[in-house]
Amino acid sequence: MDDDDYYYSQSSDDEDAGDDDDDDCYDDLFDDPLCDEDSSTNSYEYTVIEEKSLLTLQMEALQKVIEFLSLSESSARILLIHNRWDVTKILELFDRKGKEQLFLEAGLVLDDNNYNNNNDSSFSALSQITCNVCFDDFSKDEFSVMSCGHYYCNNCWTEHFIVKINNGASRRISCITPKCNAICDEAIVRKLVAKKSPDVVCRFDRFLLESYVEDNNKVKWCPSTPHCGNAICVEDDPCCEVECSCGLTFCFNCLLEAHSPCSCKMWELWSQKCKDESENINWIMVNTKPCPKCRKNVVKNGGCNHVRCICGQCFCWLCGNATGTAHTYDTIDSHSCGRYDDAKSKHIERAKRDLYRYTHYHNRYESHAKSLKEEINLYETIEGLINDSKSEDTHFKSFRWALDGLNQLKRAREVLSYSYPFAFYMFGRELFIDDMRPEESAMKKNLFEDQQQQLECQVENLSMHLGKSFDLLSDKELFETSQHVTNLSSIVNRLCKEMYKCIENDLLLPFRKNHPIATYMSNALRKKR
Repeated sequence: MDDDDYYYSQSSDDEDAGDDDDDDCYDDLFDDPLCDEDSSTNSYEYTVIEEKSLLTLQMEALQKVIEFLSLSESSARILLIHNRWDVTKILELFDRKGKEQLFLEAGLVLDDNNYNNNNDSSFSALSQITCNVCFDDFSKDEFSVMSCGHYYCNNCWTEHFIVKINNGASRRISCITPKCNAICDEAIVRKLVAKKSPDVVCRFDRFLLESYVEDNNKVKWCPSTPHCGNAICVEDDPCCEVECSCGLTFCFNCLLEAHSPCSCKMWELWSQKCKDESENINWIMVNTKPCPKCRKNVVKNGGCNHVRCICGQCFCWLCGNATGTAHTYDTIDSHSCGRYDDAKSKHIERAKRDLYRYTHYHNRYESHAKSLKEEINLYETIEGLINDSKSEDTHFKSFRWALDGLNQLKRAREVLSYSYPFAFYMFGRELFIDDMRPEESAMKKNLFEDQQQQLECQVENLSMHLGKSFDLLSDKELFETSQHVTNLSSIVNRLCKEMYKCIENDLLLPFRKNHPIATYMSNALRKKR
């Protein structure tokens, strides 16, 4: 691993901060912000791989397989790509299935000796050979033989390779022969294609290099736009949230923005719902009526139920049917629509409830997201106070507590914001209506909302204290504020953990296979330097 690579280790908190009345505990709190962590519980590690390190990491994996199975680099790469660059899996399959089955499934010939024109007996007795693709005759020197024993003229091989590379299938180019699953030697591919299209060879080498990411279950590209060129490697839990060295934090599982405690499915549905016109359609259905003549949607701007469209057509607002123009405030001549339509009424009422429910959750999701944007501006102020502080200053004058508190506030705002899309789908009709009884859903909803409310209350308290003008406070007021912030940070951290435990153990436990969520991480990611 190059020195420029980034290594992150994240672990969830298992103990809250100590008693702040004790000065030593108070000091320790600043040395390790917010918590004493047990890295053995609910932890995961990941590495940010810069582009220049890809080749080094790929060669490390290749070397392990080459040494263990005594293979060429080309054969080792074929084996690794087939097994998603999982060296441990290859060793396990070798012990369980044996070398022959392992090679067969990967498209490798058991005897890892590539045929050539000198040792292939089919060539030795012939001066001219007919290619079975183009049916032209060539000398032996104009033929190439793959490890499977099939041979064709170099022209046909070259065209076959170029087509595969241009189509993006260059990492596993199979033999031309129908029903032959053998993978062609990359050295032969490179040699033949280079004579005709050097630029295609560069693309081929690039594809082979990127296969360490593209064909690796543990590694994914950073989804930043424009692309930063980095990749992330996660060893254990694929459902986690990671931060690239470019600054982007995202969900490793779905490559969308970090969204826990929402599952990936919930966040996908919520993102789509916020983008499409479904809620606009609901609003139109609830608040407008279509003109019976031109079918344009009409909004009533007065109390009278006899309305006129801009096309000139009059109609009854209550039933939507066309009418004449003669009317009083109470009645319309020759028109009566007092009969109740149960189906139509229920449809409209449901649309109203759905619109109100979505608005409730969306407004609170947006509110916390907007608060987060405002609070992020505090970083500049607090970092300025830290830079201006002196090394001999006491802890409360160093303002590290403010930075730690702001980190916790940022994390809690994210949790609260994404908890509303989670609740929208957890207790709605879209996903789990057939999996929970109404009384069970109501009980779980009350449990979740109680925890959500407690967290919101403490987050607002923390935000209030961090929003103070610290430079205008006396030493006593500043010390008291630092204690409040430290205590509230610990409380908020604990409430976030409790909410995640509630979601994982009480709400999503029966559904975790299809709705896994990332483990709660209390604070900013830490980079090993």
